[in-house]
Amino acid sequence: EGPYLKSKGRARDAARIGILTWRSLLIMSRDWKYFWSRLVLYMLLALSIGTIFIDIGHSLSSVVVRISAMFVFVSFLILLSVCGVPAHIDEIKIYSHEDSNRHSGTLVFLLGHFLASIPFLFLVSISSSLVFYFLIGLRNEFSFLMYFIITIFMCLLANEALMMIVAYIWLETYKCTLTLICLYVIMMLVAGYFRIRDAIPAAVWDYPLSYISFHTYAVQGLVENEYVDTSFAVGATRTIPGVQAVRGSYGISSSAGAKWMNLLVLLLMAIGYRVVLYVLLRLDVRRHVRLGRRSCWPSIHTSAAPK
Repeated sequence: EGPYLKSKGRARDAARIGILTWRSLLIMSRDWKYFWSRLVLYMLLALSIGTIFIDIGHSLSSVVVRISAMFVFVSFLILLSVCGVPAHIDEIKIYSHEDSNRHSGTLVFLLGHFLASIPFLFLVSISSSLVFYFLIGLRNEFSFLMYFIITIFMCLLANEALMMIVAYIWLETYKCTLTLICLYVIMMLVAGYFRIRDAIPAAVWDYPLSYISFHTYAVQGLVENEYVDTSFAVGATRTIPGVQAVRGSYGISSSAGAKWMNLLVLLLMAIGYRVVLYVLLRLDVRRHVRLGRRSCWPSIHTSAAPK
């Protein structure tokens, strides 16, 4: 036996992250079926919702309609993301193959995929948000527009991490799509639109489901961005604040900083889902589950028949 050979040709983590990021960017730019088709679908969705809710005005009666438009936009934007499931499954399979050959580490893979997804998700966010924002006629100030775009971006960023977790668990397109649709429907139900969160049954639906739904924080932040520090005329001389006009149909805070708390929660969810995915990949949960199933399977012994 010879002396232990040290590997001097292995790239550093920073170089590996850069290579994986560039590779993922190339895959996204070339894969029309799974990525650019999503961009087209998001644009068509924004155009469809915007033209349906166009010219709703800025009167008191328009509040409920505008909240409906924002809820539909956020919910369907997330729902359409299931068409990217096959691409995430492919990424997980490539990682599993490279990790088994010690060509890639868990943290390197996650950082590379995260950095590569940022340009695409931001492109989706800004393109679809601009179409929707101006067709609906939301507040005509740059700071409010940027908050809207960043909120959609954070929502998609958190959703992307959730999709990766589901893709890792199943590694099958049908099961992943079915699981994600079920999760999205539940998140939509508890987001506070169909029924105000204060009126939702506390057990299960309010705690914890409404608190782990990124629909809740995205829609609430967008509504607060639109109606906090505004007022509506009621009659000839009386006005009511925008928060009071909204509270009949959606529960929001009157604080000017509340929308930033919702944005912070979305950021923490995007990070938290990726931490969960890191733990699953690091512990190789799928392999342990398969080994556990094999050990629980009864052994069948056959013996020769007596003569």
